[in-house]
Amino acid sequence: MDLSNNMLALLLALLSGIFMAIQGSLNAALSKVIGLIETTFVVHFIGTVILLLLLFVFKMGKGSLAAMPEAPWYVYLGGVISVFIIYLVAASIPKVGMANATTAIIVGQVLTAIIIDHYGGFGLEHMAWEWNDLAGLFLLTVGAYLLLK
Repeated sequence: MDLSNNMLALLLALLSGIFMAIQGSLNAALSKVIGLIETTFVVHFIGTVILLLLLFVFKMGKGSLAAMPEAPWYVYLGGVISVFIIYLVAASIPKVGMANATTAIIVGQVLTAIIIDHYGGFGLEHMAWEWNDLAGLFLLTVGAYLLLK
């Protein structure tokens, strides 16, 4: 991978990780007050309102919602999965702490990403795994174990 050409994408991914950690903490805190499923609903409701404003008031969309029928059915499972993500993150953080939960999340993400890349899942480009991918996953797993100690 040429890091110089991908630096912006990597920085955006880093920022996404920062936001995920903050969001997980905020959702866990909210769930202590209003409940897990209620938090999941509120988070998605607020996100929906913001997206409605961005799409229809500020006209920020560059795609076409009319093209939705052209997409394969399974790509819409992301909406279903997001409900589980919000719920499971908010449920795990109070039990094991932010660092432990985040490390487990990252191990799960990297393992799944290696598999999706290797098989070119969901129509993405095939990127065969290499020994360094598995070594990195192994080290992440060791790090997760050490954090739990």
